Amino acid sequence: MIHPRVLVTRAPHQASELAEQLRMAGIDPILIPAIETTSPVSFAALDAALQHLDTFHWLLFTSANAVEVFARRLLSPSGVRMPRMAAVGQATARAVEAAGLTVDLIPQQAVAESFAQALLPYASQPDGSSTRFLLVRAEQARDHLPETLGAAGAEVIIAPAYRTVIPESSIPAIREMFSRPENYPDAVTFTSSSTAQNLFALLEAAGATLPPQILRVSIGPITSQTLVQLGFPPHVEAKEASVVSLAAAIVEHFK
Repeated sequence: MIHPRVLVTRAPHQASELAEQLRMAGIDPILIPAIETTSPVSFAALDAALQHLDTFHWLLFTSANAVEVFARRLLSPSGVRMPRMAAVGQATARAVEAAGLTVDLIPQQAVAESFAQALLPYASQPDGSSTRFLLVRAEQARDHLPETLGAAGAEVIIAPAYRTVIPESSIPAIREMFSRPENYPDAVTFTSSSTAQNLFALLEAAGATLPPQILRVSIGPITSQTLVQLGFPPHVEAKEASVVSLAAAIVEHFK
């Protein structure tokens, strides 16, 4: 029996969950990262905020990566009065809980638009003063969340915890995969706008292109928008912006 082959482009430390779900369904995952995380240009904003956590009303996390860096740089959590915490989605919430912290708010959908709408009721305090939000996120990120909260009168401090880069070490594997049709995967997964942009950058660096017949599977609407802008709209979009839903969409297609 020939199993479908699916290219998984997530960062190495995040690829295992999707890969395992695909294997359980009889699908062969091929792990070639199109993204990796590294330190931001400076931790100054994050470290300064950590010294004054008690001045914030809310702490916002937009990824598990942000949570992990926050927890590492928070040297003495036991002696700190924590603000209320919000996580963009279930995976991020699990990372918060794994760090020994409590999540107070999770939006219905794991996208910035839904996150912003869920937080808008908290943009001001009962006395009318501005709510202070600390947003821990990637260095390069969409500004919809801070702009929406800021427009509602809140004060949003952005603290970069990491940045994403293109892993040049993936170029040889990408070149080999797309050098001849017999090596092509049956599908490619896109788990963020960054993985979409970076995969096409890797293809260009490898002197290759993405054949249009290969199934393109997107994790959600924002990633799908990016793929449309790149000229490669997705064939399939997950029903929810989660790895579980993404895996289910792939399995459903190849049933």
